[in-house]
Amino acid sequence: MADLDLSLLARLSAAPGVSGREDAVRALVRDELRELADEVTVDRMGNVVAVRHGAGEGGPRVMVAAHMDEVGFLVKHVEEDGFLRVHPVGGIFPKTLQGQRVDVHTSEGPLLGVLSEPEFGMPNEEAKVPKVEEFFVDAGLARDEAVARVGKGDAVTMHRELERAGNRVVAKAIDDRVGLFVIVEVLRRLPRGVAEIVAVGSVQEEIGTRGATVAAHRFPRDVAIAVDTTLAKDVPGVEGSKAVNRLGDGVSIKIMDRMQITHGKLLDFVKGLARDREIPHQFEVGLPGGTDAGAMELAGDGSPAIGLSIPCRYPHTASEMADVGDIAATMDLLEAFLGELTESALAFD
Repeated sequence: MADLDLSLLARLSAAPGVSGREDAVRALVRDELRELADEVTVDRMGNVVAVRHGAGEGGPRVMVAAHMDEVGFLVKHVEEDGFLRVHPVGGIFPKTLQGQRVDVHTSEGPLLGVLSEPEFGMPNEEAKVPKVEEFFVDAGLARDEAVARVGKGDAVTMHRELERAGNRVVAKAIDDRVGLFVIVEVLRRLPRGVAEIVAVGSVQEEIGTRGATVAAHRFPRDVAIAVDTTLAKDVPGVEGSKAVNRLGDGVSIKIMDRMQITHGKLLDFVKGLARDREIPHQFEVGLPGGTDAGAMELAGDGSPAIGLSIPCRYPHTASEMADVGDIAATMDLLEAFLGELTESALAFD
């Protein structure tokens, strides 16, 4: 059983950070990276960019990114009876929302609330799938107090802390605080090598990989890596061909998704690293979503890109689940990539 110090992951997961409101996560990431890089800046978009120069000159430049934002809501209206109407930010699944506790992040601090929709508890309501727009937040406030304390645009995030369940972790925002955790921990243990590393904590991935696009326009690179979560549907009732990935089978190496396809030579290099180092791994083909790899592949003059992903059950919910061994395998493969990358691995002509 893998054993990692998950204290940083717990703090990252607990920090609120819906798209465009990543301040608390950014502060944590910036503080961690300051000790590990030669330069740490925050761009006008809000991305944290940390540069670690290579030993000597002429080595490849690698951009490695994980996004700081999480799915959630923004307050859009306070009802006459004090309930809060909210607007979704990112991909939200209505079936997962009923009765979930949330934090409403006001200027005076967070308020605890509960998500619900009007038909809950009514006859035959189990046959109805509510729409996201039907949900409201009950913060236990009368209207005057709600109006005084809650403003339009206040962020709403799930109210959950990270917990261990066997060799698994369960928390909100595993997507993609675990990617940030992997990058920080790899930089912590990786000796300075020939490659120049540009580590990015990106913003607004959940609404269209917006932050990574901006960062990749600013920094020409030889290759890019997105460290993110990916879908694991290895649960009862799902046939093996539709499971995508399985918890406990190792890091998922992305071959293709809706936004990006990995160049064959780069894919072979990463496969070889995993095989030669006996790092548990699996592969991912054809998911309908995408990651920052797609943005980094195309931005500026473009670059080959690949995704290294941690399989995750119950994505975009309050109880995302990942395997500690898969997290460790992702760290091992990223460390091997950054330490052994050569120009010849990127020579595609």
